[in-house]
Amino acid sequence: MTKSRIWIRLFIGIVLALLLSFQHGVAQNYQPTATGFKATVQSVNIELQFYSSGIVRIIKSPEGTNYRKESLSVVKVPENTPVEQQFSNNIVSLKSNKLLVKADLSSGNISFSTLNGQVLLTEKELGIQFTPSHDGQRNTYLTRQAFLLEKDEPIYGLGQQQNGRLNQRYQRNNLENGNTRVCIPFFQSIKGYGLFWDSYASTLFTDNVQETSFESLGDGTDYYFMYGGDANGVVAQMRDLTGQVPMIPLWGFGYLQSRERYKTQDELVGVVDKYRSLKVPLDGVIQDWQYWGADSSWNSMSFAPAVFPRPKEMVDKIHAQNAHLMIVAWPGFAPATSQYKEFKQKNMLINFDTWPPNANTKPYDPYNPEA
Repeated sequence: MTKSRIWIRLFIGIVLALLLSFQHGVAQNYQPTATGFKATVQSVNIELQFYSSGIVRIIKSPEGTNYRKESLSVVKVPENTPVEQQFSNNIVSLKSNKLLVKADLSSGNISFSTLNGQVLLTEKELGIQFTPSHDGQRNTYLTRQAFLLEKDEPIYGLGQQQNGRLNQRYQRNNLENGNTRVCIPFFQSIKGYGLFWDSYASTLFTDNVQETSFESLGDGTDYYFMYGGDANGVVAQMRDLTGQVPMIPLWGFGYLQSRERYKTQDELVGVVDKYRSLKVPLDGVIQDWQYWGADSSWNSMSFAPAVFPRPKEMVDKIHAQNAHLMIVAWPGFAPATSQYKEFKQKNMLINFDTWPPNANTKPYDPYNPEA
């Protein structure tokens, strides 16, 4: 045997040994769990959990960190879900009676399919990013996860967006709540699946021809994939995941009259009187802000005597005409209110100014159970 052949065989042997060592290392890194698996791939910790046969949670964090999160939105705990697991050629396949999930342990890429093999959604190759950042004085990451959707696949959701669109494809939205704009990092596809990005930070949603992504500050990423088969099925799973909502009363489906605000007691009652005299159906009327008077009494949740002198009489008159009254309350309180004083004494105010400007109004802390 010539020296060149010996060197070629030696080289091939070394390559094969390295490949086998790599595969063995990946396989050793794969750890099945009661609800899915854990692994570390490309310096990223990955945990997959089946919450039900159609709901899967994906948690990712940088290697070397200990990311643990108890959701403030999700109330569901994982069901005892039969899941068939197979491991072959660095691919973990997990199959429930509704869903097939595959994870590539060489790249960390995860895909979701129906049982007959129809791909519903896939993470983009190397689509996870953790960029060191700061949240105030605390070190954290700008996290980003990208997905691949079909070119003409409509998606719906993202909360209450003021963009005049139902289909949210090819949009760039900064999901941050504001007046008339309610943002929920969730969308559902016409293909019968939904995706909930479980983050409370301001989140950038981007959809373009290259990818669909969520980007938020956080110590890790945490999202839920749910397959319901159709829109109703996805909504049912979202309710199962985040809590059942009681049906509103029948009158709540009727016409509710509202405007920027009604400025006096007589104006508010007069609206109901006029609808009844015209015999135009009306189920309720909404009283918005400043019924409490000056901004120094912002959200005192009491009626200013100068403009609403007899509130009980006002409510009784509305009810006597078989109508309902909805009164708006805000999450912030001005210093002159009794609520502000009590929350401040119990350290239950969040220390930033909110609406209205220059009134030193502070929101209460909704994350404090006592508050």
